[in-house]
Amino acid sequence: MATAISILPAQQLATLNDAYRKAVARKRLKATVAAAVFCAALFIAALGADVNLHTFFTYFGNFVSYFDRILTLDSGARVWTDPVEWFWGLKKWLRLLGETLLISYVGTLTGAVLAFALNFLAAQNTSPGPWVRFIIRRLLEFARTVPGIVFALIFVIAFGLGPMAGVLAIAIHTTGALGKLFAEIVENADMKPVEGIRSTGASWLSCMRFAILPQVSAGYASYALLRFEINVREASVMGFVGAGGIGQELVVAIRKFYYSDVSAILVTIIVTVFIIDISTGWLRARLFGKETRR
Repeated sequence: MATAISILPAQQLATLNDAYRKAVARKRLKATVAAAVFCAALFIAALGADVNLHTFFTYFGNFVSYFDRILTLDSGARVWTDPVEWFWGLKKWLRLLGETLLISYVGTLTGAVLAFALNFLAAQNTSPGPWVRFIIRRLLEFARTVPGIVFALIFVIAFGLGPMAGVLAIAIHTTGALGKLFAEIVENADMKPVEGIRSTGASWLSCMRFAILPQVSAGYASYALLRFEINVREASVMGFVGAGGIGQELVVAIRKFYYSDVSAILVTIIVTVFIIDISTGWLRARLFGKETRR
């Protein structure tokens, strides 16, 4: 390419160089303007959200000191010097953590089943009609837009304290989130098998069962496993409003200033999420691997 350009006449080469410099200058100008607009929008948004850097730097020490306190036992020693004292309530915490996992599991499974039932009606290429698609999409948007903890608070008021509120909240939020993801997978499916099955006189349900489902089942399972991992964290937070699980114990420790208990419970939750993340990641890789080999 360099040789081809070097043999061009000087006037033509100068014209090309000038055009190139102008194009680069325009690109740099656009990048500079975009960066300036971004910074201006960020500054205006910070003012609107009342973000005060002076307050942040003034009280940042409190944030650091809190982490120092949760890593210190009542005796004044660091928590890792006496693990037995640090995890004195491990048996109780594991029981509550098991409750959190069950809340997440039941809520995720219920939400995944509902999302599976609704996503074909929400996908543009498989919905029986525009009005059906519009209504189902709005329902799914409502389910995933309202924060799960808000649903949990509503169900705590309705059904009282306990895991029931957490299960219902996670199930509704999961339905909205997975319903959208499942529908997007279906919209990317190949429609030629549907046309072939439909030409035999098969029903809409048969087309979904034999033409679409085999293409998308691995993606469904992958997203459901990922959602389970997310819901474990959601279920831990929902305990703050009395929806059961280890979150209730964590918020009690925070309110009573049991600093070392806070760090011990957090470590327990973090390790559990790590294990779930590794396990579900391995399962998702296996699912996609099998699908690829096919």
